[in-house]
Amino acid sequence: MAADPQPERIRRILDEITGMLVSICGDELLVVGEITPATTFNDDLALESIEFVALAERLQRRYGTAVDLLAFLAEKDIDQILAMTVGELAAHIAEVTATAAPAHAG
Repeated sequence: MAADPQPERIRRILDEITGMLVSICGDELLVVGEITPATTFNDDLALESIEFVALAERLQRRYGTAVDLLAFLAEKDIDQILAMTVGELAAHIAEVTATAAPAHAG
């Protein structure tokens, strides 16, 4: 039985999201500690709405139109949005891009 490639793919996506967040918010974002799958956007990172918009734009540039952060958020109620983790977003991106385009190296 072959190993499931999803955990490694999600880890790569998590690393890319982390890089985007640091680019948007600055290095001081890393003062909160390592960004992990359990890191929340609201409580842990205290992301502002303008930073969410910037993240949405970068995600779409990187992954294409299949990744629509604002539509993903629109499917959630306010408590789910406030509790959303970086890992949840990474898993969503892995899911929607798995069928949208073939995986590429790099």
